[in-house]
Amino acid sequence: MDRQGTERVLSLPARGGRLAENGVFGMAIAVFVEVMLFAGFISAFLIVRGSTPPGLWPPPDQPRLPFASTAVNTVMLLASGAVLFMAHRAFSRRDAVAAARLMGVSILMGSFFVVAQGAEWVRLIAQGLTLTSSQLGSFFYTIVGAHGLHAAVALSVLAADWRALRAGRLTGSAFGAAQLFWYFVVLMWPVIYLLVYR
Repeated sequence: MDRQGTERVLSLPARGGRLAENGVFGMAIAVFVEVMLFAGFISAFLIVRGSTPPGLWPPPDQPRLPFASTAVNTVMLLASGAVLFMAHRAFSRRDAVAAARLMGVSILMGSFFVVAQGAEWVRLIAQGLTLTSSQLGSFFYTIVGAHGLHAAVALSVLAADWRALRAGRLTGSAFGAAQLFWYFVVLMWPVIYLLVYR
């Protein structure tokens, strides 16, 4: 390519402005790091489970993880993500009332998930599955606990955004960042559920 052609290519104007707002871009980087954290946790879990002799995983003396009952929590969390998507669409249409209502529903559904998971932990501990009772317990509480911590933080961020929305102070960047964080929590869970609970 000649010098003139090179200059034309290098001087093309940017189309449509920024690809992402600063808050969303920063959250995307944070989410990428968190995905790598969970990938490490889950990889270690799968290696240990795969190297255990047949019939010894899960450990025979440990309670079974409640796959069926946790499916209800899983559906509730996935629905929360869908409702937050609808809230963002309402926010984009400048319908603050609908956006606040839908965001509130999403927060309540997410809170149900966290509380239900907490109740599940209480039952499993009572049945003898603890952090130190077996490798299953160690991995379960580490992986699911890290996810629960992320869910609680994400719900706090959503609640702060919900208050800002009701006060008329919520920016698109703040909503987008919170939405991305919540989607990470929502979409990470089915991976954990299908790999750890079975």
